[in-house]
Amino acid sequence: MTFWLILILLCLLALGFVVWPLYRSSGRLTPVLAVVIVVTVGLSAALYHSIGQPGVPSGAGSNADSADAVAALAKRLEKQPNDLDGWIMLGRSYQAMQEYEQAIAAFEKAFELGQGKNPETMVALAIALMEQQGGQVSDRASRLFENALALDPNNANALFYSGGAAAQRGDTELAADRWEILLGMETPPEIRDLLQRKINEWRGLPPPSMDVAPVQEPAIVSVNLSLSDAASAAMPGDATVFVIARDPAQPSPPVAVVPLRLSELPAIVAMNDKNAMMQGRPLSGFEEIELVARVSMSGGASAQSGDWFGTLIVKANTGQTVDLVIDQVTP
Repeated sequence: MTFWLILILLCLLALGFVVWPLYRSSGRLTPVLAVVIVVTVGLSAALYHSIGQPGVPSGAGSNADSADAVAALAKRLEKQPNDLDGWIMLGRSYQAMQEYEQAIAAFEKAFELGQGKNPETMVALAIALMEQQGGQVSDRASRLFENALALDPNNANALFYSGGAAAQRGDTELAADRWEILLGMETPPEIRDLLQRKINEWRGLPPPSMDVAPVQEPAIVSVNLSLSDAASAAMPGDATVFVIARDPAQPSPPVAVVPLRLSELPAIVAMNDKNAMMQGRPLSGFEEIELVARVSMSGGASAQSGDWFGTLIVKANTGQTVDLVIDQVTP
């Protein structure tokens, strides 16, 4: 199963990567696309709110608002059933809500409207099918990725997932070919390292050289993170831990976030401006920050009742290492 990357720039990146491609394809702001923008920002804002206040259970209001926005989009599509972009966004909205059957149904409608000639629709449908199957690439999902690549050979998602599917089938040569194309695209350094390592493994080559260590940015604050005995005893197994830095005067949205696994604790987590959530709002720009560490029992980013957390207010820009113990439970 592909490991998920979470905690992106949410509202801004959601609009950039989700809404903008649809606007670019249609060339105009349709009524459905306007509703889509509301849905996208609503879902992203709700996630921001949850991450920014990890000690507070997520309220039903924000979830209800998001569900209402998606329902409004679905109702609008009943009156405008031929809006391809609208069906794609409805599917993506259901994906964000982890309602995979509804997402698949929406993407199927978009696939039908696109007459099998829209690579983005094919990829979206294939990914939804994978998510429904717990990350397994079915025969149909594999065919959809291949058909998408026939129409758009540089589709990054199709290259990534089809490469992984090829490796699962034992065709490591094709898998390496697909991921080498990805290396030629703009990808984050940590993703490039993952791609290169797997490519070398598939081609029977030694791992990429690690002789030159990357330059590390100095830590603004380092967190010596640990669990209390009660918290440790309550943990059901491995889980995701979010280490969050936020402005005490304005807790949401968070300033910086670092995710790690529960199995890595105790650990020292160094935080600097590379962990900032928004450009123009660096961690180094604050004199005082509130540190919050939360164990997500559900695995999702939204705070839930029963999550354990710890919190501490510290001076920033000191380079100090502070002790933070996860010893409280969300009611």
